[in-house]
Amino acid sequence: MASLMEDLIDVLEKESVEYGNLLNLSMRKTPVIVSEDLEQLAKITDEEQLIVSRINHLDNIRNEAVKDIANVLNKDVTTLKIADLIKMLGTRPEEQQKLAAAFDSLKEVVRNVARINEQNRELIQSALEMVQFNMNLLHSMKAAPETANYNKGAYNTGDVIGMTQKSFDAKQ
Repeated sequence: MASLMEDLIDVLEKESVEYGNLLNLSMRKTPVIVSEDLEQLAKITDEEQLIVSRINHLDNIRNEAVKDIANVLNKDVTTLKIADLIKMLGTRPEEQQKLAAAFDSLKEVVRNVARINEQNRELIQSALEMVQFNMNLLHSMKAAPETANYNKGAYNTGDVIGMTQKSFDAKQ
């Protein structure tokens, strides 16, 4: 049982480190989103994918460790939580403290990652709304009323208010 707890503590600490790496990347991503540097954003996203892959692997190991502990304790693995394990370790305060510290550290880092990711999501949403606004503005400029400008032959020139170009070049 002690070995299983050590394995669980070890994997929780490793997950905490990986989530810390993810937090650092998320924090690096914020100014990149603001500056609209798509190339750098793509690099950060690739790095995030690698970290998420390692986190998924550690998550599977953690689930197996909890499953093994549940089998030893004759508990239902679907209802057994790490908080319950911390309470059960009351007779072994050293292991209880290590498990609680690893669990609390992981919870705090995950909470911070979620907060930064929510902030980044809002920044991206704002950028998308600005793009939509600009597209609507360009579209409405194209649909603006014609001016009353006439050429030498007394024909309407067909100029549109506020529009100096006749078309929108998407490649610019």
